[in-house]
This record gives sequence, C-alpha cells and structure tokens, in this order.
Amino acid sequence: MKQKRKISNIIWITVLTVASLLWLYPIVMILFNSLKKETAISTSTAFTLPTSETFAGISNYVSSLTSQGFLKSLGYSTLITLTSVAAILICCSMCAWCITRLNGIFSKIIYYMCVLSMVVPFQMVMFTLSQTADKLKLNTPFNIWVIYLGFGAGLAVFMFCGFVKSIPIEIEEAAMIDGCNPLQTFFLVVVPILKPTMISVGVLEAMWVWNDYLLPTLVLDIKKYKTIPMLIQYFRGSYGKVEMGPMMASIMLTVIPIIIVYLFGQKYIIKGVADGAVKG
Repeated sequence: MKQKRKISNIIWITVLTVASLLWLYPIVMILFNSLKKETAISTSTAFTLPTSETFAGISNYVSSLTSQGFLKSLGYSTLITLTSVAAILICCSMCAWCITRLNGIFSKIIYYMCVLSMVVPFQMVMFTLSQTADKLKLNTPFNIWVIYLGFGAGLAVFMFCGFVKSIPIEIEEAAMIDGCNPLQTFFLVVVPILKPTMISVGVLEAMWVWNDYLLPTLVLDIKKYKTIPMLIQYFRGSYGKVEMGPMMASIMLTVIPIIIVYLFGQKYIIKGVADGAVKG
C-alpha cells in the first residue's frame, strides 16, 4: 500500500508540475518578448530567448510608461480596484453577519438571491447594465465601484456567511453586555475573527476587478477613461501601428502588482475559502 501511495504521489506531482509549467509558459514568453526589439517579436524568433541582436533592454518598458497614458490608466485601475474591494469587504461582511444572526425568512431570501447571482451569466445583463449605468451616472472610475459591489456580492456573502456561522454567538453577547452597540460589536469583535476570510475575499475580488476588461468597456467612456486592460487592447503607436514591444512590457507591468497581492495573501486563500464554504 505504501509503495502504491508513493507511486501515486509521484504521478500527481509530475502531472501538476507539467500543468504549472504550461500555465507559466505564456507569462515567460511575454517577459522574454518585452525585452526584445520590435522586429524580433513579429517573426519566428518570438518564441526564443533574447539574444545580443534582439535584446532591447528596458526601452520597451520606458516607452510603455511614457506613452499612451499608461500611468493615468494605472491610476484609474488602482482607484477602481481599491474602492470596489473595500466596498465589497465592508458591505458584504456586514450583510453576511446580519443574515446569519437574524436567521429569518427575509434574511434567507437575501442570502439565496446573493447565491443565485453567482450563476447568472454576465452577458444576460450587460446591455441593460450599460444603459442603467449611464442613467445613474455610474460611468466614471470614481463611482463604478457600486456596480462591482453588486456583481461581487454573491461570492463574498456566500463565503462570509459560512465563516460567521462558526463564530460563537456568546462572544458577541459578552461584548454587548460590556456596553458595545451592534456596530462596535461587529468592527471590534467580529471583523478581527473574520480576518482570514476577508483577506481571501479581498485577494480574489482584487484579481477579478484588476483584470476585468468587459465591464469597464461597457460602462466607462473610452475616450475619457481607460483601465489597464482597456489600454492594452487599444495600444497603438504612430499611424495606428500596434507596438508589440511596449504592449508586452505593459502586460508585464500589469501582471506584477496582482502577483504581489496574491503572494502576500496566498496562505489565507485556501483557509478562507474552506472555512467560508464548509463551516456552519
């Protein structure tokens, strides 16, 4: 049995290692091409390592930062991601706490509506969403977080509800006996306990909002505002030519921040997802 288990583990490790390399291959290729000259990217040498003849240094990165409004788009993406994730964490954690503690018919209806929203395809609502956003003036980077709150609430409420059920209600009752009102009980007692799940939800939602292309394209005015994914899509040089070198560099600069966020929060993700999905 031990020998069979050892062989099985070796097979699984090999399969997962190969799968990981396949997932990393496109990122490695983008990194290599971001360091090459324009002529080398559009030829058969696009899939080879940079050489002394094709190596362009950091010129592509300098070009991506100084042209096409990259820094402005970076600011818009950062603003949208921070405001959206903050709104999702605060509003959805409070909603989940109320749903779990009230445990009435109305709260159950809200919970199942949030869960149901996760299975509704975005394509079903995108045209209506675009018109509604224009009418309600939600078509700027400063208030698009309201829309992201609506679409991100399903997963967040589901995970928060699962974890809140595992918190002994006696802790909250003791806080209220000591004089805490409901808001103080939530922020001073419940939120610290929710830290692993909040980090997990925050990382997952940040990855979604940061990389999202379709929703900002539908809602925002492309002539005034472009997020990073939108900028990469419309990356053009002189005379409408696509500059592949600076585009590859822009993609790498876009990937790096979210990778850093994931690396800092990865140890909480599995724990938070498991706790929010099965507890209670």
